[in-house]
Amino acid sequence: MADAANGASATGAQAFNKNRPFSAFERMVAWRYLRSRRKEAFISVIAGFSFIGIMLGVATLIIVMAVMNGFRTELISRILGINGHMIVQPIDTPLNNYSQLAERLSAVPGVTMAIPLVEGQTLASGTAGAGTGALVRGVRADDLAKMKAVSDNIKEGDLVGFASGSGVAIGSRMAEQLGLSAGGQITLVAPEGDVTPLGVNPRVKTYTVSAIFEIGMSEYDASIIYMPLEEAQLYFNAEGIVQSIELFVANPDDVDNLRQPIEAAAERQIFITDWRQRNRTFFSALQVERNVMFMILTLIVLVAALNIISGLIMLVKDKGSDIAILRTMGATSGAIMRIFFMTGAAIGTVGTFAGVLLGVVVCLNVESIRQFFSWISGTTLFNPELYFLSQLPADMNAGETVSVIVMALALSFLATIFPAWRASKLDPVQALRYE
Repeated sequence: MADAANGASATGAQAFNKNRPFSAFERMVAWRYLRSRRKEAFISVIAGFSFIGIMLGVATLIIVMAVMNGFRTELISRILGINGHMIVQPIDTPLNNYSQLAERLSAVPGVTMAIPLVEGQTLASGTAGAGTGALVRGVRADDLAKMKAVSDNIKEGDLVGFASGSGVAIGSRMAEQLGLSAGGQITLVAPEGDVTPLGVNPRVKTYTVSAIFEIGMSEYDASIIYMPLEEAQLYFNAEGIVQSIELFVANPDDVDNLRQPIEAAAERQIFITDWRQRNRTFFSALQVERNVMFMILTLIVLVAALNIISGLIMLVKDKGSDIAILRTMGATSGAIMRIFFMTGAAIGTVGTFAGVLLGVVVCLNVESIRQFFSWISGTTLFNPELYFLSQLPADMNAGETVSVIVMALALSFLATIFPAWRASKLDPVQALRYE
């Protein structure tokens, strides 16, 4: 009998020795441990919560990072769509030869457009009697037509009146606030007007609204008025000069390499600022917020991974007799460790890719989901007046998505190591005591 038992044990040992790591037998045992039975229902509940936690954590990370990426991309495109990538301002004398200077600057390789500009603050009022602050930007009609962020988004009217010098273009939100439509009359009040013996009187003038544009960024749609350059020069007492020249470049990230050619083409002393300097605080805050949100949401995945640890420890305790039988049949400690490692890793792997699928589906339909919940709640979620944009953007970045997947898988795999190692260190006698 002893010889027969020893022979059976030797045969089992030889069978296990022939199996390679992560063999079909080890995968089969791991899969059986994942399936729930009545006595293991509590362990299955813990595994289910671990799966749901990892899935929701990964999906939340992908969705939040995609929305923040989309938010940043949309803001940059809207901000740079109507503001120059580089601003050229005079140092010594006013820019009175702005037409020739703009031609020379636009000829610099990499510069796509040079726009002479006059700006000023005014108080705008309409037929409704309401008033609002406004930024008047005086530009040439041809330059405004080239600004696709404005000319391609005319909501009402056209730029014919603007080109003739008799009309202005205003944003859609300003038109709503002032009760104006195309063809209506808007009154502008500038603090610096005519000089009289009694002092400086505010300048008041009424213009025809020839066009209403909608850029999609509420701050600009509610505050900007475009006026023909010659009229703006007269209105702001800047006849024959401009305050600055805005340059649009082919590659906004290449502005540093364009500084020297632009200074050489200007043939005079100028001061140059770029879009990164003008919006440094804003975009730095966005970057910090993205990093902090990534770290906070990673904790969701970490908590779910800790649930894998507790579930596997309970599974190891429940399967003590199975471990004893496998070890008696010749299973090595490495085989036991791999079996329980695959059991825990399967939960993390399936949860991770289920989370990726859920995140992608939500990102592709995020605006429809926002509108649905707005309809359910009866409120405006993602209010454009607070968040600058008229719709909720989502821009998935492949590199960030891969980082989320690697992070979730790494946490899931690390969480299985300790319980699997503990199972592999049990000898048959100790394992039987767990029962």
